[in-house]
Amino acid sequence: MNILISKTSEELGTLAGKETADLIRQAIANRGQANIILGTGTSQFATLAQLIREDIDWSRVVMFHLDEYIGLPISHPASFRKYLQERFLDKVSPLKASYLINGEIDPQEEIRHLGDFIRLHPIDVALVGIGENGHLAFNDPPADFETEEPYLIVDLDTACRRQQFNEGWFPSLEDVPAQAISMSVRQIMKSRHIICSVPDARKAQATKDTLEQPISPLFPASILRSHPACSLYLDESSASLLTVESGQKEG
Repeated sequence: MNILISKTSEELGTLAGKETADLIRQAIANRGQANIILGTGTSQFATLAQLIREDIDWSRVVMFHLDEYIGLPISHPASFRKYLQERFLDKVSPLKASYLINGEIDPQEEIRHLGDFIRLHPIDVALVGIGENGHLAFNDPPADFETEEPYLIVDLDTACRRQQFNEGWFPSLEDVPAQAISMSVRQIMKSRHIICSVPDARKAQATKDTLEQPISPLFPASILRSHPACSLYLDESSASLLTVESGQKEG
């Protein structure tokens, strides 16, 4: 794992966005197309802001994304489809294809439909974050490290739902949906490259657990340490609890 610690979240996002763009251009040059996974949430603000500024032939890019709430309309401020439409798709030239998760239709049918598509598109680069509870996408602890299904219907734990409320996406904790469609851990790990952006002091404990606890479903993001090409972008706040030893070991 390549760990890069920036002074600020803005610098973190700039560097993560630039590496992502380089990997997309490399995939297009090598294979004529890039297949990508985008993350959402506050951790991706600066990374996506940099990515949309990059010179990329978006007509050669196919996009998937990590997760979406079940039953939440696209008009809701917390909708990840709305997030990606407004923060990414509306700001770049048209993609070859984008497969947004629709949480408003039958979830079993949707995960089957999306799974069929992603199996045909080996992922070149995935943008992910780490939740305050250590989750990867919406795979809360204990996460399923075994299933080969690309997408899952998952129950969101209280810590996860509280994070979404505290970030201002919902007016109350009770308004946060109890279930979501999430890309599975194994599907994320099949990506050729993973760019993990983790800014902010509230992610410091999860970052420490990811790097210093055993690789375990109890610390879902810890599995990133076993990926052959993962870059972990931190800022000084999210890295504040790391020991020198863990930095040297993983860096």
